[in-house]
Amino acid sequence: MKVSASQPFQIIYSLYQHEYLGFIFESYIVHLDDKGKLTYQHQNISSKNAREFSKGLDDRDFELIELMDSMQQESVVKKFSAKFMKPEEFFSKIYDKAKGNELLQEQIDDYLEKRRCKILDKMKGKQLFEMGNDGEPTWKKIEVLEKRASIQFHFMRTDENTNYYPTLFYQGKKLDLPNESAYLICKHPAWMVLNGKLYGFEKAVDGKKLLPFFGKKFVVIPKNVEETYYNRFIAPLIASFDDVEASGFEINKTAYDPHPVLTLSELHTTTTATAAPSLFDNSAPPEDTSDESGKIVFDLSFKYGKHRFRGDNIGPVSVTLEKQGDGYIFHRVTRKTDLEKNFLHTLQKLGLATKGFRVAIPKSEAFSWLNENRVNLLNLGFEVSQPESRDKKYFVGKAVIEVEVKENIDWFDIHAKIRFGEFEIPFKDLRKLILKRKVEFKLPNGEIAIIPEAWLTKYADLFALSETEGDHEKPVLRKHHLNLVKELEEGNLAKVHLSEKLRSLSSFSGIKNYDMPVGFNGELRPYQKAGYNWLRFLHEYRLGGCLADDMGLGKTVQTLTMLLAQKEEGAGTSLLVMPTSLIYNWEMEARKFTPDLKILNYTGTLRNKDIKRFEKFDLVLTSYGITRLDIELLQQFYFNYIILDESQVIKNPTSNISKAVRELKSRHKLVLTGTPIENTTLDLWSQMSFINPGILGSQTYFRNEYQNPIEKKNDEGRSKKLHATIKPFILRRHKSQVATELPEKVENIQYSTMTAEQEKRYEEVKTLYREKIFKLIESEGLGNSRFMILEGLTKLRQLANHPRMVEQGYTGDSGKLEDITHMLENAIAEGHKVLIFSQFVKHLEIVRQYLKTNKIEFTYLDGSSTDRKEQVERFNKETKIKVFLISIKAGGLGLNLTEADYVFILDPWWNPAVEAQAVDRAHRIGQKKKVFTYKFITRNTVEEKILMLQQKKLRLTTELITTEESFMKQLTRDDIEQMLM
Repeated sequence: MKVSASQPFQIIYSLYQHEYLGFIFESYIVHLDDKGKLTYQHQNISSKNAREFSKGLDDRDFELIELMDSMQQESVVKKFSAKFMKPEEFFSKIYDKAKGNELLQEQIDDYLEKRRCKILDKMKGKQLFEMGNDGEPTWKKIEVLEKRASIQFHFMRTDENTNYYPTLFYQGKKLDLPNESAYLICKHPAWMVLNGKLYGFEKAVDGKKLLPFFGKKFVVIPKNVEETYYNRFIAPLIASFDDVEASGFEINKTAYDPHPVLTLSELHTTTTATAAPSLFDNSAPPEDTSDESGKIVFDLSFKYGKHRFRGDNIGPVSVTLEKQGDGYIFHRVTRKTDLEKNFLHTLQKLGLATKGFRVAIPKSEAFSWLNENRVNLLNLGFEVSQPESRDKKYFVGKAVIEVEVKENIDWFDIHAKIRFGEFEIPFKDLRKLILKRKVEFKLPNGEIAIIPEAWLTKYADLFALSETEGDHEKPVLRKHHLNLVKELEEGNLAKVHLSEKLRSLSSFSGIKNYDMPVGFNGELRPYQKAGYNWLRFLHEYRLGGCLADDMGLGKTVQTLTMLLAQKEEGAGTSLLVMPTSLIYNWEMEARKFTPDLKILNYTGTLRNKDIKRFEKFDLVLTSYGITRLDIELLQQFYFNYIILDESQVIKNPTSNISKAVRELKSRHKLVLTGTPIENTTLDLWSQMSFINPGILGSQTYFRNEYQNPIEKKNDEGRSKKLHATIKPFILRRHKSQVATELPEKVENIQYSTMTAEQEKRYEEVKTLYREKIFKLIESEGLGNSRFMILEGLTKLRQLANHPRMVEQGYTGDSGKLEDITHMLENAIAEGHKVLIFSQFVKHLEIVRQYLKTNKIEFTYLDGSSTDRKEQVERFNKETKIKVFLISIKAGGLGLNLTEADYVFILDPWWNPAVEAQAVDRAHRIGQKKKVFTYKFITRNTVEEKILMLQQKKLRLTTELITTEESFMKQLTRDDIEQMLM
């Protein structure tokens, strides 16, 4: 029967018992008569229509209505049923006595109990009724009491059993139990209806503890289950209620301040751990032993007198049962949780990231923290312990490492004292463990020592880069690790003893001015003389070096001058390995500047392979190819110097030529290159490891410490560290810094527009590859699609140049070729000489055909050319030849073409450094004219996108290197989308 909101009404709450769900509340609006009394006219309300009656409701009513809505059977079904079901169907299935879902029953009960508790807490001052069997909501009134009841528990232990009963009080008056009218509405915590009144309790009590006494006066606990019952039932009850009356056993209430205990134990993983090796056994540990992979668990607990409680046992009161003979004592300890939390916060401030009084962290990190904070923990009152029951006991005492580095003639001696408590550990043994990635070992007393994480971090490079010398495996560092020694000194990680001469190595101001060799013919420029001094300085300290000046700054003459000084000091034969194309250049330069050097050209198929004759020469010139072929012969000769020109040839450490040159033997080593890095930082590792073995550690160490952080994460800190490590051994000068006498270099970008027919071909191929590439990326991933990406981008670049490079039968024009030929004709007409570079031989062939058709004389050089020397001389000497066509790979090294003052780059190369090398063929020492460079870019093509990406990314962030990491490896999906738009 509907009630009007415009007439007098009252909201009431009615309680009824559901067949499956227990007690359920519903909310009603009841019409009031003229005297303000409830009538039988009523209607059920919910959150949907409650606002209609807002003038008679307060905020608490709205909260109660919403809670009661969530208890209705339709709401329960909606929450707990995965599919739509009618309530009768759902409940009959879930609560079936034979096949019901007990777990889901518990979840539903917990859900409803929480809502009953919230409703009853908010019921004060409201009208509550029992619902009649006929559905009448106001059948029997329940008085909601203003105050809460109290409870006292009584225990009487006799020789036969223990009797237990509660006494309930309301405002000092005892409530009568047992009572047939009593029932529980809510069990957790207990809310009881007794004689029509609703009772809650001052201290939350489990309703199950009251329920037995609604029908009987006391409960009897038999003797045979006494101890179990005391532990499970009475102890928690004593913890919850201070007022417990006991007879026959003792309740001891004591007050203590908490004493913090930090317990450590091992958290084992599923991996089976092998026994920790002992460094004190005569037999060495097996090579393949793997380190235990478990973590260390720190547990914070608290002692109160002789009682100890886990920190995550959050009850404010803890009760433990002690049996003494036939008697029992309950020890009731009130915990000081604020003080416990303060101790927890103290651990967190010390760097232990505990959550809930417990944390598991890697072993090495755990013991590093413990070692650093041992004194703090002691001073702050912490006790550190381990479970006595565990077989494995860890060393938790003081671990100390003291390192001293002393300069020796050929290396640095490492003197280290490493102690775990009373036991001293040899540095070499600890190093072996660390290199095997082990962090634990057994001490003589059986305890397991863990190498602290701080040691692994602070001394990581020392352990990784040090070596052992002699039968006694004396730990040493090679002289080229000077920077590491200085880092140890600056970080107060080691006492260092260095000569002043050696300290000057990293600063050019400390390098003295060496005398020029008497037989030198000519004059070195100031920066070349500084380079010569640097080479002599490295020689004096038996260190390898990399002369990495820009192309055209005279690396050849600086090296020849140093070698001439070696000859005049009576040193032996040196070997210079280079690309075949550079042999002639070295011979010419030596004849000009150092004519006293006796030079052997060890090349050609008819070469004399008698290596004994090397002794008659000061310098042997050979190629990388010959070195690889004759390595078994060459490795038998002990050279004074081994020098690699264009040393980026050995950038791949696994290549045959890299392996071959490492087998050569010499007193000293040098490498010469204008591009120490062409693709990745691994190029640098290969060359540096040749001149100074071990300087950058093993390939794996270098990859983890430098290559991956720099190339994948752009880690500027790692880049700076790499630069600092190699700085003393690389001399890198740019033309802009030192060759101030060079004329200006003007760089231009010439944008071309495709012809209509060319653009049509380009767009067709772009659409085709865009679909193929992104389909492949979706199915195979970006890494497995790079070959297809490279294929597509290469084809588009060729089309941007001239479609004839892809389609031989193409008869149309190319916008870029039109621009190239137009600018070439103008340059020739003005009397300029022009170098034309392309990475595509097919592109050079197209320009070549144009020159032949127009009877323009030219010289030509690509990878298959055998007359390199003749072509260079013709271009330099014959005034009628104005054009030199050069493959960028074949002509990027060793050419001196200062007669040219125009350079055309026909297509952008992935690596801008390669283009720079090409330009340096003309812009080098000896050039008197201003050099104009033109890079031809076809608009709205992949060429333009490459140019943008070159400027945006792919650069190693070191002061040393300005070339970029491999272009293809760093392309992202977004980059590819941009290029194929």
